[in-house]
Amino acid sequence: MATAVSDSSEPANRYRAAQIGLTRLLVRDVRGLRRLIIPSRLQASVPDWLGAMHAIVEQYARTSAALAADFYDGQREAAGVPGVFTAPVADPPPPEQTEASLRWATKDLWPHDPEDERTTEAQRQPIDARLDAAEKKAEQVAQKLVTDTGRGTVREAVRQDRQATAWARSAARGACAFCKLLAVRGAIYAQDTADFRAHDGCHCGVIPVFKGQQFELSSHAREWERIYREFAAPHSGDQLRRFRLALAEHDSNPLPGSN
Repeated sequence: MATAVSDSSEPANRYRAAQIGLTRLLVRDVRGLRRLIIPSRLQASVPDWLGAMHAIVEQYARTSAALAADFYDGQREAAGVPGVFTAPVADPPPPEQTEASLRWATKDLWPHDPEDERTTEAQRQPIDARLDAAEKKAEQVAQKLVTDTGRGTVREAVRQDRQATAWARSAARGACAFCKLLAVRGAIYAQDTADFRAHDGCHCGVIPVFKGQQFELSSHAREWERIYREFAAPHSGDQLRRFRLALAEHDSNPLPGSN
């Protein structure tokens, strides 16, 4: 008889809380590095900031991966599947990926000719406003780089483990409509599915499913599924927009921004 596994189990909730707690510490440290950017010396100071950010992202990514590996190993043990397997811990994101993400976050910092038609409204703002915007973007991309390392650890373990069959997406109660829509699909992601669509600030997790297990949606995910089927599913091409509107009116869980 198949045993049930859910995105709302106690281990899954603990794991999600640990990753969110890690994110909060990451954001604290990212904000502490803002002092390294000196507006009057952008060319000289931004590289110092980038170097410090690289170190922080790598440190937190390793911790996120370790948390994910421990979670996977615990889930495997609880499933009682045979054989020995230890989840491989994913490496931090490659330096070039971190570099590209952080340079995107700071692209509006640099002075631009206000008369140039290619200059955006964001680039016309005072330097303090541009710094605030860059810091926010840097927090978001750093969080995604770090959290993706944890998610990648679980997905890769599922791919390598012969006793794993699939994985499911776990969305926080206050997740956006996009994440909730993907989460209600359950354990449809086959063992070799590598893709995980995530946005900046996404706290969705990965739940492994093993042989002899059946994945069951949590009560809040079942509510999202009901809302989707009733208000959005029949409208091909417009489903996400309708789902977002329906959630705002009918979802008993917190709205986006609270996750």
